[in-house]
Amino acid sequence: MWVGRLKSLPNQQHFRHPGLDPGSRFHSPRAMDRERIGGWVYIMADRYRGAMYVGVTSHIAARIHQHRNDVGSDFCARYGLKRLVWAERGERIEDCITHEKRLKRWRREFKFDLIERGNPDWLDLYDRIVG
Repeated sequence: MWVGRLKSLPNQQHFRHPGLDPGSRFHSPRAMDRERIGGWVYIMADRYRGAMYVGVTSHIAARIHQHRNDVGSDFCARYGLKRLVWAERGERIEDCITHEKRLKRWRREFKFDLIERGNPDWLDLYDRIVG
């Protein structure tokens, strides 16, 4: 393991990257933006109680646009999933990723119940959430 000091650069702060060696540093606060911002966990569907896709993103509008133009995921493109039927905002993207993985393990009936608590008719929520 390399242990050393980086020379201080003028007008720049040192930022530690979590998960790397304690001596690893970088000089861009933008690189840490992804960890600071929140995210979205969402479910796409083709129709009432039809095929579903569970996803996670930090930019919901752009991601849904990708799905609707068949570039978001092969699964959504193959099954025509264009309807945003459920979405939940999270404070940290890491928490959203964990929640997405948990939802993917749920049985279909549990996902139906989750969606129908807030959207019983499986309407497209895109305009309500983004607009």
